[in-house]
Amino acid sequence: MIKKTTIARLGGAAILAAAFTGNAFAHGFAGKRFFPATLATDDPFVADELSLPTVSRRKTGANGDEPATLETSTSIDFTKRITPNFGLGLGATYLNLKPDGGDTQRGFDNFAANAKYQFYKNDEHETILSVGADWDIGKTGAKRVGAESFSTVTPTVFFGKGFGDLSEGLKYLRPFALTGSAGVGLPTRSSTTTVDDDGNVTTEQNRKVLNIGFAVEYSLLYLQSFVKDVGLGEPFNRMIPIVEFSLQRPFGGGPTTGTINPGMLWAGRYMQYGLEAIIPVGSTGGKTGVMFQIHFFLDDLFPKSIGKPLLGD
Repeated sequence: MIKKTTIARLGGAAILAAAFTGNAFAHGFAGKRFFPATLATDDPFVADELSLPTVSRRKTGANGDEPATLETSTSIDFTKRITPNFGLGLGATYLNLKPDGGDTQRGFDNFAANAKYQFYKNDEHETILSVGADWDIGKTGAKRVGAESFSTVTPTVFFGKGFGDLSEGLKYLRPFALTGSAGVGLPTRSSTTTVDDDGNVTTEQNRKVLNIGFAVEYSLLYLQSFVKDVGLGEPFNRMIPIVEFSLQRPFGGGPTTGTINPGMLWAGRYMQYGLEAIIPVGSTGGKTGVMFQIHFFLDDLFPKSIGKPLLGD
């Protein structure tokens, strides 16, 4: 006789399959592991996806002559697979900056482009490895919101690792997963010179920056499907608690800046919702903010048209 727990576990696995199948490779599967799209850090996989919108709001701290500023950011990101393993992406961000005691400034930040190649996937050990590069395109945004006049290219390595291969004694740790990236921001201009209204000349060095990002996730859907059915119903059985870390440190010395972003993701078959706090760390300063995202899995929404690779299967 088949045990009830076995039936429940098989039922959970069926829910997972129904939720995410189509082209599972597309939005970040490695074996049974689904890697969700993350809000504050870069994903390790290549996919057809659209984030529309990602909205964040927080107050930055005062820095020298710059006052504390309430910053609202609204962005759109689109990624398209050229082959099953290689994709290109574009991003645009609209900023609303309200400095203390000053006039509100609005406009687009520099547009961004990226490329990513996924070169390794191990289903048994739930592992994904990729390489890529981001391009912050200089002079494409509004100077009034701080868009730089030079470009920055950031070659990056990415990884994703699920812990479903842990032993039976550690089975409740199997729903954990870790994703991350490490890249170096390379400005195309070593320095920028500006002249103010009084004719004073200022030269600012544009330094290389180490960018580190990683996310710790615990998939309740994985727990239900492949560890133990703990009786979670909708919407909790599709939730993924997450904590992201996004850190930057300039080469040649200087303070580390960045944010910690604890929050919750809800992943369905066609789309995902995310809500995270934005907690400044190091010398970043400012107050805690909030970030929200609606993310679409284009490969499931449009599997026979824009949701499939342009080349290959």
